[in-house]
Amino acid sequence: MAIFRYKALTNDGKASTGLVEAPSEDQAAKILKEKQLFVVSLAASSNTAVAETMSKFRKVGFGEVVNFTRQLSTMVVAGLTLPECLRILRTQTTNPLFAKNLEAIEHHITSGGNLADALAKYPDLFSQIYIALVRAGEASGMLDKVLVRLADTLEAEREFRGKVIGALIYPAIIVVGMIVVVIIMMIVVMPKLSDLYRDFNLSLPMTTQILISISNFTVKFWWLVLALVVGGVFGFRAWRKTESGEFITDAILLKLPVFGNLQKKVILVEFTRTLSMLISSGIHILDALRILKNSMGNVLYRNDVDEIAKKIEKGFPIGDSFAQYKEFPPVVSQMMKVGEETGKLDDTLLKLSVYFQVESEAMIKGLTTAIEPIIMVILGVGVGFIVISVITPIYNLTAQFK
Repeated sequence: MAIFRYKALTNDGKASTGLVEAPSEDQAAKILKEKQLFVVSLAASSNTAVAETMSKFRKVGFGEVVNFTRQLSTMVVAGLTLPECLRILRTQTTNPLFAKNLEAIEHHITSGGNLADALAKYPDLFSQIYIALVRAGEASGMLDKVLVRLADTLEAEREFRGKVIGALIYPAIIVVGMIVVVIIMMIVVMPKLSDLYRDFNLSLPMTTQILISISNFTVKFWWLVLALVVGGVFGFRAWRKTESGEFITDAILLKLPVFGNLQKKVILVEFTRTLSMLISSGIHILDALRILKNSMGNVLYRNDVDEIAKKIEKGFPIGDSFAQYKEFPPVVSQMMKVGEETGKLDDTLLKLSVYFQVESEAMIKGLTTAIEPIIMVILGVGVGFIVISVITPIYNLTAQFK
C-alpha cells in the first residue's frame, strides 16, 4: 500500500487535508470520493515515494496467488459476484503489480468475458492447471466448489514446499559459508603467509604448495576465474534448455543418492494430488494428463505421461499403462487399477498423494537428521586440510628457532 497526501473540499466548501492509504492513485481518489470529498490535489507522500517506485518492480509470488485463491473462494461461496470479489481483493493487496492485474481481470469480466479467459492472460501467475480447473468450474456451474478445492490444494502444496525448502536451508547455509571462508583464505590469508614462508626460505609440504599455487592463480587471474564461473553458469543454463541437456540433467538428478529419491516423491505427490483435483472437477483423464504433462518439471516424467496418454487414448487400461513405466512405482498402477474398478479414481489418487507425502516428509526428517553429521565430516576434512597446510610450515619454523 502507498500513502497519498491530499487536499480536498467537503460538501459545505471547507478545506480538508490529510493522508490516505491505497494501492494506487486512482483507488485513493475513489476512497476520497466515497467519503464525499472533492479532490483538489493528490500526490504520493514524500516518505513513501521511493518505496512506491521500488514496489513496482516486485513480482507476484506463489504465496500471493494462494492467498488470492482462498479469499476468492470464500467470497464466491458467500454469494458475492466475481467483479465485487475482485474489487475487494484489489483494494486489499499490497502488491501494486498484482492490484493492476486484478483490475484488468475485473474489467475483462465486467465487459462480458469469463474468469478463465481473464486468468489465461497471465500465464506467469496462473498455471494451465489453475486455468483449466476454473474453466471446468464455470462450465459446470460449480465454480465455488472448484475454487475451494483449488485453494485447499494450493495451500497443501505451499506447506509441502516449505517443508522441503526448510530441510535444504541448513546445508545451503553451510556450503555458502565454506565457499566464503575458502575465498577469503585464498585471496587474503595465503598471500601473506606465502610471503612469510618465502622470507624464511622454508621447505613447504605438498599440501601447502597446492594451496599457494591456487591462491597465486586466484589473485593474479581473478578476472579469468570470475569469467569462467559466470560463463559456466550461463553456458550450463543454455545447455540445460536443449533437449539433450534437459534429459541428461533430469536423469542425473533422479539418480542422486537421497536427493534423487526425494525429488521422485515430490513429483509424485504433486502429480497424484493435481490429477485427482482435475478428475474430480469433471475434466477427462486424457485432458487432465495432457495439462499435467506441460506442468511437470522433469522431462523423464513428462515423456512418460505423454506416452501414457497415448496408450489410454488407444483403449489401454489406466493402471496397466502406468505399470509399463519405471518412473512410476508399482503402487501407482495398483492403486489406479483399484480406482478404475471402483469408479473412484479421484479419491484413490488423493489417498495416493497422501501416501507419497507421508513418505516424503519421513525422508525430509531423515535427511535433516543425517545431513548435519555428513556436513560436519566434510567441513572437518576441508578445515583440517587447510589447517595442516598452513600450520605445518609455521611449526617447522618454530622448530628451527629452538
